[in-house]
Amino acid sequence: MPDQRFPDEFVWGAATSAYQIEGATEEDGRGVSVWDTFAAIPGNVKNGDTGAVAADHYHRPAEDLDLMASLGLRGYRFSIAWPRIQPEGAGKPDQRGLDFYRRLVDGLKERGIHPMATLFHWDLPQALQDTGGWENRDTAERFAEYAEIVFDALDVRDWLTINEPKTVVDCGYRWGIHAPGGKDDGRAFVALHHLLLAHGRASRVLHDRHPGRRIGPALNLHPTYAADASPEAEKAVWHQDGLENRLYLDPIFTGAYPEDTLAWIAERSPMPDHIRDGDLAAISERVDVLGVQYYTPQFLDGEGKRVLKHPTAQLDWLEIYPRGLYDTLTRLKYDYPAVPIVITENGVPAPDAVGPDGHVADAGRIAFLRDHLAAVRDALEEGVPVEGYYVWSLLDNFEWAEGYGARFGIVHVDYATQRRTPKDSALWYRDVIATGRLG
Repeated sequence: MPDQRFPDEFVWGAATSAYQIEGATEEDGRGVSVWDTFAAIPGNVKNGDTGAVAADHYHRPAEDLDLMASLGLRGYRFSIAWPRIQPEGAGKPDQRGLDFYRRLVDGLKERGIHPMATLFHWDLPQALQDTGGWENRDTAERFAEYAEIVFDALDVRDWLTINEPKTVVDCGYRWGIHAPGGKDDGRAFVALHHLLLAHGRASRVLHDRHPGRRIGPALNLHPTYAADASPEAEKAVWHQDGLENRLYLDPIFTGAYPEDTLAWIAERSPMPDHIRDGDLAAISERVDVLGVQYYTPQFLDGEGKRVLKHPTAQLDWLEIYPRGLYDTLTRLKYDYPAVPIVITENGVPAPDAVGPDGHVADAGRIAFLRDHLAAVRDALEEGVPVEGYYVWSLLDNFEWAEGYGARFGIVHVDYATQRRTPKDSALWYRDVIATGRLG
Protein backbone atom coordinates (compact mmCIF):
# COMPACT_ATOMS: atom_id res chain seq x y z
CA MET A 1 0.00 0.00 0.00
CA PRO A 2 1.41 3.44 -0.89
CA ASP A 3 0.76 4.84 2.58
CA GLN A 4 1.94 1.84 4.63
CA ARG A 5 3.72 3.00 7.76
CA PHE A 6 7.31 2.26 8.61
CA PRO A 7 7.85 0.42 11.92
CA ASP A 8 7.53 2.61 15.01
CA GLU A 9 11.07 1.72 16.06
CA PHE A 10 12.57 2.70 12.68
CA VAL A 11 15.41 5.19 13.19
CA TRP A 12 15.05 8.28 11.01
CA GLY A 13 18.35 10.10 10.83
CA ALA A 14 20.74 12.30 8.91
CA ALA A 15 24.46 11.99 8.31
CA THR A 16 27.53 14.21 8.00
CA SER A 17 31.31 13.84 8.12
CA ALA A 18 33.94 15.80 10.01
CA TYR A 19 36.01 17.28 7.19
CA GLN A 20 32.92 18.21 5.22
CA ILE A 21 31.26 20.30 7.94
CA GLU A 22 33.53 21.10 10.88
CA GLY A 23 36.00 23.67 9.58
CA ALA A 24 38.39 24.92 12.30
CA THR A 25 41.17 22.90 10.71
CA GLU A 26 43.92 24.70 12.61
CA GLU A 27 42.26 25.04 16.02
CA ASP A 28 42.61 23.26 19.36
CA GLY A 29 45.61 21.21 18.32
CA ARG A 30 44.08 19.52 15.30
CA GLY A 31 46.73 18.00 13.07
CA VAL A 32 46.95 18.17 9.31
CA SER A 33 44.92 15.60 7.35
CA VAL A 34 45.48 14.24 3.87
CA TRP A 35 42.48 16.26 2.73
CA ASP A 36 44.02 19.50 3.99
CA THR A 37 47.08 18.66 1.91
CA PHE A 38 45.18 17.49 -1.16
CA ALA A 39 42.76 20.44 -1.25
CA ALA A 40 45.64 22.93 -0.98
CA ILE A 41 47.09 21.78 -4.32
CA PRO A 42 45.72 23.90 -7.18
CA GLY A 43 43.47 21.97 -9.53
CA ASN A 44 42.53 19.19 -7.12
CA VAL A 45 39.24 20.74 -5.96
CA LYS A 46 36.89 22.87 -8.01
CA ASN A 47 37.26 26.61 -7.43
CA GLY A 48 40.18 25.96 -5.09
CA ASP A 49 37.74 25.16 -2.27
CA THR A 50 38.95 23.58 0.98
CA GLY A 51 37.40 22.37 4.20
CA ALA A 52 39.09 25.09 6.27
CA VAL A 53 35.74 26.64 7.21
CA ALA A 54 33.13 24.36 5.59
CA ALA A 55 29.83 24.68 7.48
CA ASP A 56 31.65 25.90 10.62
CA HIS A 57 30.04 23.14 12.66
CA TYR A 58 32.95 23.08 15.11
CA HIS A 59 31.84 26.50 16.36
CA ARG A 60 28.09 25.84 16.08
CA PRO A 61 27.32 22.44 17.59
CA ALA A 62 24.48 23.69 19.80
CA GLU A 63 22.80 25.46 16.88
CA ASP A 64 23.07 22.35 14.73
CA LEU A 65 21.81 20.11 17.52
CA ASP A 66 18.75 22.32 17.96
CA LEU A 67 18.23 22.18 14.20
CA MET A 68 18.26 18.38 14.30
CA ALA A 69 15.75 18.38 17.13
CA SER A 70 13.47 20.78 15.25
CA LEU A 71 13.33 18.30 12.36
CA GLY A 72 12.46 15.45 14.68
CA LEU A 73 15.58 13.44 13.87
CA ARG A 74 15.89 10.25 15.87
CA GLY A 75 19.45 9.51 14.80
CA TYR A 76 22.56 11.41 13.78
CA ARG A 77 25.56 9.85 12.13
CA PHE A 78 28.76 11.89 12.43
CA SER A 79 32.43 11.12 11.97
CA ILE A 80 35.34 11.73 14.28
CA ALA A 81 38.33 13.60 12.86
CA TRP A 82 41.32 11.38 13.63
CA PRO A 83 43.68 14.42 13.43
CA ARG A 84 41.71 16.07 16.27
CA ILE A 85 42.30 13.06 18.51
CA GLN A 86 45.88 12.20 17.52
CA PRO A 87 47.38 15.06 15.51
CA GLU A 88 50.28 12.86 14.38
CA GLY A 89 48.17 9.71 14.01
CA ALA A 90 49.66 8.06 17.12
CA GLY A 91 50.44 8.73 20.74
CA LYS A 92 48.61 10.47 23.54
CA PRO A 93 45.20 11.90 22.59
CA ASP A 94 44.41 15.60 22.62
CA GLN A 95 41.65 16.05 25.17
CA ARG A 96 40.31 19.13 23.37
CA GLY A 97 39.33 16.97 20.43
CA LEU A 98 37.77 14.31 22.62
CA ASP A 99 35.88 16.96 24.58
CA PHE A 100 34.30 18.34 21.41
CA TYR A 101 32.84 14.94 20.56
CA ARG A 102 31.85 14.28 24.17
CA ARG A 103 29.80 17.48 24.13
CA LEU A 104 28.29 16.52 20.80
CA VAL A 105 27.25 13.07 22.05
CA ASP A 106 25.86 14.53 25.28
CA GLY A 107 23.90 17.11 23.29
CA LEU A 108 22.42 14.44 21.05
CA LYS A 109 21.30 12.34 24.00
CA GLU A 110 19.81 15.34 25.77
CA ARG A 111 17.62 15.86 22.69
CA GLY A 112 16.65 12.22 22.36
CA ILE A 113 18.76 11.69 19.22
CA HIS A 114 20.64 8.40 18.83
CA PRO A 115 24.35 8.94 18.04
CA MET A 116 26.13 6.80 15.46
CA ALA A 117 29.85 7.49 15.15
CA THR A 118 32.16 6.79 12.20
CA LEU A 119 35.82 6.29 13.02
CA PHE A 120 37.26 7.12 9.61
CA HIS A 121 35.64 9.26 6.93
CA TRP A 122 38.74 9.76 4.77
CA ASP A 123 40.67 12.37 6.82
CA LEU A 124 43.81 10.35 7.55
CA PRO A 125 46.44 12.24 9.58
CA GLN A 126 49.06 13.51 7.14
CA ALA A 127 51.81 12.22 9.42
CA LEU A 128 50.65 8.66 8.71
CA GLN A 129 50.45 9.36 4.99
CA ASP A 130 54.05 10.51 5.16
CA THR A 131 55.01 7.00 6.29
CA GLY A 132 53.00 5.25 3.58
CA GLY A 133 49.38 5.81 4.54
CA TRP A 134 47.11 2.84 3.89
CA GLU A 135 49.84 1.15 1.85
CA ASN A 136 51.69 0.72 5.14
CA ARG A 137 50.37 -2.18 7.21
CA ASP A 138 51.29 -0.29 10.35
CA THR A 139 48.48 2.20 9.66
CA ALA A 140 45.94 -0.52 10.43
CA GLU A 141 47.55 -1.02 13.83
CA ARG A 142 47.57 2.72 14.51
CA PHE A 143 43.89 2.78 13.57
CA ALA A 144 43.08 0.15 16.18
CA GLU A 145 44.88 2.22 18.82
CA TYR A 146 42.97 5.35 17.80
CA ALA A 147 39.73 3.38 17.88
CA GLU A 148 40.41 2.20 21.43
CA ILE A 149 40.88 5.80 22.56
CA VAL A 150 37.56 7.00 21.20
CA PHE A 151 35.65 3.86 22.20
CA ASP A 152 36.71 4.45 25.80
CA ALA A 153 36.04 8.19 25.69
CA LEU A 154 32.60 8.31 24.06
CA ASP A 155 29.38 6.75 25.31
CA VAL A 156 28.13 5.60 21.91
CA ARG A 157 26.45 2.27 21.23
CA ASP A 158 26.70 2.12 17.44
CA TRP A 159 29.99 2.53 15.58
CA LEU A 160 31.08 2.40 11.96
CA THR A 161 34.70 1.62 11.16
CA ILE A 162 35.74 2.68 7.64
CA ASN A 163 33.48 4.85 5.50
CA GLU A 164 33.42 3.57 1.92
CA PRO A 165 36.76 1.80 1.66
CA LYS A 166 36.00 1.38 -2.05
CA THR A 167 35.96 5.14 -2.56
CA VAL A 168 39.30 5.49 -0.80
CA VAL A 169 40.75 2.77 -3.04
CA ASP A 170 39.25 3.89 -6.34
CA CYS A 171 39.09 7.67 -6.03
CA GLY A 172 42.10 8.08 -3.76
CA TYR A 173 44.54 5.50 -5.07
CA ARG A 174 43.44 4.41 -8.58
CA TRP A 175 42.02 7.53 -10.22
CA GLY A 176 43.73 10.33 -8.28
CA ILE A 177 40.61 12.46 -7.78
CA HIS A 178 40.55 12.20 -3.97
CA ALA A 179 43.28 12.34 -1.36
CA PRO A 180 46.00 11.18 -1.40
CA GLY A 181 45.84 11.49 -5.19
CA GLY A 182 47.35 8.18 -6.28
CA LYS A 183 46.98 6.68 -9.75
CA ASP A 184 48.41 3.21 -9.31
CA ASP A 185 46.41 -0.03 -9.18
CA GLY A 186 49.34 -1.83 -7.64
CA ARG A 187 49.39 0.44 -4.62
CA ALA A 188 45.61 0.81 -4.51
CA PHE A 189 44.81 -2.81 -3.78
CA VAL A 190 47.50 -3.05 -1.13
CA ALA A 191 45.75 -0.10 0.53
CA LEU A 192 42.45 -1.96 0.19
CA HIS A 193 43.71 -4.93 2.18
CA HIS A 194 45.03 -2.70 4.96
CA LEU A 195 41.78 -0.72 5.10
CA LEU A 196 39.84 -3.93 5.61
CA LEU A 197 42.40 -5.11 8.15
CA ALA A 198 41.93 -1.84 10.04
CA HIS A 199 38.18 -2.45 10.06
CA GLY A 200 38.70 -5.89 11.56
CA ARG A 201 41.24 -4.77 14.14
CA ALA A 202 39.01 -1.95 15.39
CA SER A 203 35.98 -4.24 15.52
CA ARG A 204 37.85 -6.70 17.72
CA VAL A 205 38.87 -3.89 20.09
CA LEU A 206 35.25 -2.86 20.59
CA HIS A 207 34.07 -6.42 21.11
CA ASP A 208 36.82 -7.07 23.66
CA ARG A 209 36.48 -3.82 25.60
CA HIS A 210 32.81 -2.90 25.31
CA PRO A 211 30.49 -5.90 25.08
CA GLY A 212 26.98 -4.86 24.13
CA ARG A 213 28.03 -2.14 21.74
CA ARG A 214 27.78 -2.64 17.98
CA ILE A 215 30.16 -2.07 15.12
CA GLY A 216 30.41 -2.63 11.39
CA PRO A 217 31.62 -1.11 8.11
CA ALA A 218 29.89 1.51 5.97
CA LEU A 219 30.00 0.13 2.42
CA ASN A 220 28.90 1.95 -0.71
CA LEU A 221 27.38 -0.78 -2.83
CA HIS A 222 26.68 -0.41 -6.54
CA PRO A 223 24.32 -3.00 -8.02
CA THR A 224 25.51 -4.00 -11.48
CA TYR A 225 23.27 -4.89 -14.41
CA ALA A 226 23.68 -5.88 -18.04
CA ALA A 227 22.78 -3.07 -20.43
CA ASP A 228 21.90 -5.67 -23.07
CA ALA A 229 21.20 -9.39 -23.30
CA SER A 230 24.60 -10.45 -24.63
CA PRO A 231 26.77 -13.05 -22.85
CA GLU A 232 29.61 -10.52 -22.98
CA ALA A 233 27.57 -8.03 -20.96
CA GLU A 234 26.72 -10.67 -18.35
CA LYS A 235 30.40 -11.52 -18.02
CA ALA A 236 31.29 -7.85 -17.65
CA VAL A 237 28.62 -7.46 -14.97
CA TRP A 238 30.02 -10.31 -12.88
CA HIS A 239 33.53 -8.88 -13.10
CA GLN A 240 32.34 -5.40 -12.14
CA ASP A 241 30.25 -6.80 -9.30
CA GLY A 242 33.46 -8.29 -7.96
CA LEU A 243 35.19 -4.92 -7.89
CA GLU A 244 32.17 -2.98 -6.64
CA ASN A 245 30.65 -5.33 -4.08
CA ARG A 246 32.06 -8.82 -3.55
CA LEU A 247 35.61 -7.55 -2.98
CA TYR A 248 34.36 -5.90 0.21
CA LEU A 249 31.41 -8.02 1.28
CA ASP A 250 33.06 -11.43 0.86
CA PRO A 251 36.13 -10.97 3.08
CA ILE A 252 34.09 -9.20 5.75
CA PHE A 253 31.28 -11.76 5.84
CA THR A 254 32.89 -14.98 4.61
CA GLY A 255 36.58 -14.55 5.43
CA ALA A 256 37.76 -14.89 1.83
CA TYR A 257 38.32 -12.61 -1.13
CA PRO A 258 36.35 -13.60 -4.25
CA GLU A 259 38.67 -15.86 -6.26
CA ASP A 260 37.95 -14.33 -9.66
CA THR A 261 38.49 -10.77 -8.45
CA LEU A 262 41.62 -11.68 -6.49
CA ALA A 263 43.07 -13.33 -9.60
CA TRP A 264 42.40 -10.16 -11.61
CA ILE A 265 44.05 -8.07 -8.89
CA ALA A 266 47.07 -10.38 -8.77
CA GLU A 267 47.85 -9.47 -12.39
CA ARG A 268 48.06 -5.79 -11.43
CA SER A 269 49.09 -5.57 -7.80
CA PRO A 270 51.26 -7.32 -5.20
CA MET A 271 48.26 -7.15 -2.86
CA PRO A 272 47.91 -10.97 -2.47
CA ASP A 273 51.48 -11.10 -1.14
CA HIS A 274 50.45 -8.74 1.65
CA ILE A 275 47.80 -11.13 3.01
CA ARG A 276 49.30 -12.72 6.11
CA ASP A 277 48.11 -15.65 8.17
CA GLY A 278 45.26 -14.51 10.37
CA ASP A 279 44.41 -11.42 8.32
CA LEU A 280 41.17 -12.75 6.88
CA ALA A 281 40.09 -14.02 10.27
CA ALA A 282 40.63 -10.49 11.57
CA ILE A 283 38.81 -8.90 8.65
CA SER A 284 35.83 -11.22 9.19
CA GLU A 285 35.45 -10.25 12.85
CA ARG A 286 31.75 -10.32 13.76
CA VAL A 287 29.65 -7.59 12.15
CA ASP A 288 26.94 -6.28 14.47
CA VAL A 289 25.45 -3.72 12.11
CA LEU A 290 26.07 -3.10 8.41
CA GLY A 291 26.02 0.42 7.04
CA VAL A 292 24.75 0.45 3.45
CA GLN A 293 25.35 3.52 1.30
CA TYR A 294 23.50 3.66 -1.98
CA TYR A 295 23.62 6.29 -4.67
CA THR A 296 23.72 4.74 -8.12
CA PRO A 297 23.67 1.51 -10.14
CA GLN A 298 25.96 0.54 -12.97
CA PHE A 299 24.66 -0.80 -16.28
CA LEU A 300 27.40 -2.31 -18.46
CA ASP A 301 27.66 -3.28 -22.10
CA GLY A 302 29.62 -6.18 -23.55
CA GLU A 303 32.86 -4.19 -23.44
CA GLY A 304 32.40 -3.43 -19.76
CA LYS A 305 31.58 0.20 -20.43
CA ARG A 306 28.97 1.97 -18.38
CA VAL A 307 25.71 2.79 -20.14
CA LEU A 308 23.34 5.34 -18.62
CA LYS A 309 19.76 4.11 -18.90
CA HIS A 310 18.01 6.49 -16.50
CA PRO A 311 18.10 10.21 -15.68
CA THR A 312 21.17 11.49 -13.87
CA ALA A 313 21.50 13.98 -11.04
CA GLN A 314 23.38 17.29 -10.95
CA LEU A 315 26.54 15.17 -10.76
CA ASP A 316 26.26 12.92 -13.79
CA TRP A 317 27.83 9.86 -12.16
CA LEU A 318 24.66 9.52 -10.08
CA GLU A 319 22.10 7.66 -12.18
CA ILE A 320 18.74 7.81 -10.44
CA TYR A 321 17.45 4.27 -10.02
CA PRO A 322 15.63 3.59 -6.72
CA ARG A 323 15.09 -0.07 -7.62
CA GLY A 324 18.84 -0.50 -7.20
CA LEU A 325 18.52 0.11 -3.47
CA TYR A 326 15.86 -2.59 -3.17
CA ASP A 327 17.99 -5.00 -5.21
CA THR A 328 21.03 -4.28 -3.04
CA LEU A 329 19.15 -4.87 0.20
CA THR A 330 17.50 -8.08 -0.94
CA ARG A 331 20.80 -9.35 -2.33
CA LEU A 332 22.33 -8.92 1.13
CA LYS A 333 19.48 -10.92 2.66
CA TYR A 334 19.91 -13.87 0.32
CA ASP A 335 23.67 -13.90 -0.29
CA TYR A 336 25.21 -13.03 3.08
CA PRO A 337 24.71 -13.76 6.79
CA ALA A 338 21.82 -11.90 8.37
CA VAL A 339 22.85 -8.78 10.29
CA PRO A 340 20.96 -5.59 11.15
CA ILE A 341 21.24 -3.08 8.31
CA VAL A 342 21.15 0.70 8.45
CA ILE A 343 21.05 2.89 5.35
CA THR A 344 23.87 5.18 6.46
CA GLU A 345 23.89 7.35 3.33
CA ASN A 346 21.41 8.03 0.55
CA GLY A 347 20.87 11.41 -1.06
CA VAL A 348 21.22 13.52 -4.16
CA PRO A 349 22.79 16.80 -5.26
CA ALA A 350 20.00 18.92 -6.70
CA PRO A 351 19.64 22.57 -7.69
CA ASP A 352 18.05 24.62 -4.92
CA ALA A 353 15.68 27.45 -5.76
CA VAL A 354 16.34 30.08 -3.10
CA GLY A 355 13.54 32.66 -3.04
CA PRO A 356 13.85 36.30 -2.01
CA ASP A 357 12.25 35.41 1.31
CA GLY A 358 14.88 32.75 1.97
CA HIS A 359 12.56 29.85 1.18
CA VAL A 360 14.47 26.96 -0.44
CA ALA A 361 12.57 24.74 -2.85
CA ASP A 362 14.07 21.39 -3.91
CA ALA A 363 11.30 19.29 -5.37
CA GLY A 364 13.77 17.03 -7.15
CA ARG A 365 15.35 15.99 -3.87
CA ILE A 366 11.95 15.23 -2.33
CA ALA A 367 11.09 12.97 -5.26
CA PHE A 368 14.46 11.21 -4.95
CA LEU A 369 14.08 10.61 -1.23
CA ARG A 370 10.47 9.48 -1.50
CA ASP A 371 11.26 6.95 -4.21
CA HIS A 372 14.28 5.54 -2.40
CA LEU A 373 12.43 5.30 0.88
CA ALA A 374 9.69 3.42 -0.94
CA ALA A 375 12.39 0.96 -2.03
CA VAL A 376 13.47 0.59 1.62
CA ARG A 377 9.87 -0.06 2.61
CA ASP A 378 9.59 -2.74 -0.08
CA ALA A 379 12.76 -4.37 1.24
CA LEU A 380 11.30 -4.36 4.75
CA GLU A 381 8.26 -6.18 3.40
CA GLU A 382 10.64 -8.73 1.88
CA GLY A 383 12.04 -9.35 5.35
CA VAL A 384 15.30 -7.42 5.04
CA PRO A 385 16.31 -6.31 8.58
CA VAL A 386 16.66 -2.57 7.92
CA GLU A 387 16.69 -0.65 11.20
CA GLY A 388 17.02 2.92 10.00
CA TYR A 389 17.73 5.45 7.29
CA TYR A 390 20.20 8.35 7.46
CA VAL A 391 19.74 10.87 4.68
CA TRP A 392 22.87 12.33 3.13
CA SER A 393 23.26 14.99 4.18
CA LEU A 394 21.95 17.08 7.03
CA LEU A 395 23.81 20.18 5.81
CA ASP A 396 25.16 21.45 2.55
CA ASN A 397 28.90 20.93 2.88
CA PHE A 398 32.32 20.51 1.29
CA GLU A 399 31.66 17.87 -1.36
CA TRP A 400 35.25 16.67 -1.75
CA ALA A 401 36.61 17.27 -5.28
CA GLU A 402 33.41 19.14 -6.19
CA GLY A 403 34.04 21.75 -3.51
CA TYR A 404 30.95 23.72 -2.52
CA GLY A 405 29.24 23.58 -5.91
CA ALA A 406 27.29 20.37 -5.28
CA ARG A 407 24.72 20.62 -2.50
CA PHE A 408 23.49 17.37 -0.95
CA GLY A 409 21.99 18.89 2.21
CA ILE A 410 18.38 18.96 3.26
CA VAL A 411 19.39 22.15 5.07
CA HIS A 412 20.72 25.03 2.98
CA VAL A 413 23.93 26.68 4.19
CA ASP A 414 24.75 30.22 3.13
CA TYR A 415 28.52 29.92 3.33
CA ALA A 416 29.04 33.69 3.57
CA THR A 417 26.90 34.00 6.69
CA GLN A 418 26.66 30.35 7.82
CA ARG A 419 22.89 30.79 8.03
CA ARG A 420 21.05 27.46 8.06
CA THR A 421 17.69 27.23 6.28
CA PRO A 422 15.70 23.97 6.14
CA LYS A 423 14.80 23.24 2.54
CA ASP A 424 11.42 21.91 1.50
CA SER A 425 12.98 18.43 1.62
CA ALA A 426 13.83 18.90 5.31
CA LEU A 427 10.26 19.91 6.09
CA TRP A 428 8.95 16.96 4.07
CA TYR A 429 11.33 14.63 5.92
CA ARG A 430 10.20 16.08 9.26
CA ASP A 431 6.63 15.11 8.37
CA VAL A 432 7.67 11.63 7.29
CA ILE A 433 9.43 11.14 10.62
CA ALA A 434 6.38 12.34 12.52
CA THR A 435 3.91 10.11 10.68
CA GLY A 436 6.01 7.14 9.55
CA ARG A 437 4.42 7.53 6.11
CA LEU A 438 5.79 8.79 2.83
CA GLY A 439 2.56 10.57 1.92
